[in-house]
Amino acid sequence: MTNQITFDSSSANFLIGDQLSLIAESLIAARDDAYADVELLRSGGEIPEAKQPLDSGFIDLPQRLLDGEDGLLDRMESTAKTLGGKIDRLVVLGIGGSYMGLRALFESLCDPYHNELARSARGNVPKLYFEGNNLDNDTLSSLLNLLKSQCLNPEELAERWGICVISKSGGTLETAAAFRLFRNALEEYYGADSDFSRQLVVPVTGETGKLRDLSNALGYEATFPIPDGVGGRFSVFTAVGLFPAAVLGIDIRAMLQGAADVTESCRTQPLGENPVLDYIAACHLLEQDHEMDIRVLSTWGNRLEAAGLWYDQLLAESLGKHERGATPLTVVNTRDLHSRGQQHQEGKRDRVINNLTISEASGNPISVPTVDERLDQDLLNRLAGKTIPELLQAAITGTNKAYADDNRPTTDMQLPKLDAYGMGQLLQMLMLATTIEGRLIGINPYGQPGVEAYKNNMGEILYG
Repeated sequence: MTNQITFDSSSANFLIGDQLSLIAESLIAARDDAYADVELLRSGGEIPEAKQPLDSGFIDLPQRLLDGEDGLLDRMESTAKTLGGKIDRLVVLGIGGSYMGLRALFESLCDPYHNELARSARGNVPKLYFEGNNLDNDTLSSLLNLLKSQCLNPEELAERWGICVISKSGGTLETAAAFRLFRNALEEYYGADSDFSRQLVVPVTGETGKLRDLSNALGYEATFPIPDGVGGRFSVFTAVGLFPAAVLGIDIRAMLQGAADVTESCRTQPLGENPVLDYIAACHLLEQDHEMDIRVLSTWGNRLEAAGLWYDQLLAESLGKHERGATPLTVVNTRDLHSRGQQHQEGKRDRVINNLTISEASGNPISVPTVDERLDQDLLNRLAGKTIPELLQAAITGTNKAYADDNRPTTDMQLPKLDAYGMGQLLQMLMLATTIEGRLIGINPYGQPGVEAYKNNMGEILYG
């Protein structure tokens, strides 16, 4: 295939040297171990204590959904189309992995000014708002006030709104509190016993738990599962990400195909032709041999920033354990060359710059116009006719050269195009890489004991 994600670490080879051959066998074994975890999970057999919790279900999930397992994909698409046709605003409530994957998809695949467009220009899909991901009184009240002030007649499509609440257990306080607030507002608007109050709320949750019990009690018409064996930060290809993405008109089948293709190439392709394994090898060797434990995901364009923040959480929660684990950092260039660029260029040699670029711009390239010479004080006439993508490529090339001249390692990850298939590849690649690296260094990449500690402490303070 020609539209596959690629990875090139040749600009870091001066530091990696021959070390790659020394870890090749261990890296392949870690990959095989991660894939064997899928079989272990599916078998229902006893899971060794060292592998608990085991949330490897995300690995084969894209292909299973495409193959029609439980008819879930069809049901998500059908319900999403129905819900999207009934409302003009969707409020997504969730925290951490329950919203960050969707935010990455929304910002990368929808128009950057999606909520400002007329409905017809949005593809007749709703506007999108996020809440329940923090305990910020001002943003909560502002969104509630926005809905109450602009949604006055529930008979008008343009003034109808709905909720997608996402929580595997239903016990996360931030999301649970937000859901109660927005549910009360929704029931006040439509009537607590109205059809709209049951149709326009779609919970995505585990098969058991507080949110599942509440959903059953309230009689919501559609509820989607978060399967056992898939942790929150690995859940973007469950209904957590897929259902609201489908409401937004994103091609979730293309996205799943991209993820499935990366899963297969990671399983079968040799080192040197395997983007997932090559990425792990470069980052691991730079950290192990050169103490470069800061990984900068340098996204060249605004639309991939949320994907970088999603990856920050993925890497930090998965490998940041036992006083180990690299520190992830997302930057957006060329914007952040004017803030963090100085430190990356001349600061401590403790980081690798992992560039994430896109080969082809989504929109028609914009060219720098010519102006009358009397108004050429900015001297841009000499660039007249060059496109913004050409200027960006010059910035990428120039920045990489500056790093190379100072012996600072960079790698290059490239998507041929920013589309649903490409995002499926990117997100699955990073989830696989994180999991396999965990197996390589002897850290269970699943579970989040540090987060549970804060939750328990907060509960004791509030409830006594």
